Amino acid sequence: MPIVTVQVTREGTTPDRNSVTPEEKAAIIKGVSEVLLDVLNKPLDSTYVVIEEVDLDNWGWGGLPTEQYRRVRARAQS
Repeated sequence: MPIVTVQVTREGTTPDRNSVTPEEKAAIIKGVSEVLLDVLNKPLDSTYVVIEEVDLDNWGWGGLPTEQYRRVRARAQS
């Protein structure tokens, strides 16, 4: 019985939102479950998917908090 945890930033996918929609969560659950079925032959009804929404200020990479990292990248790309 696989248990998969997916972490996403709580901000959502557009600037006017502050969370992932129920429809997006359903698509994540379906997609992850189907990958485990296709790759490991794990039945859909034995796969658990947990989605954790992480506040943006609790997320970072490249040695920087996420918002700062994004500003740095945006400047570099312009």
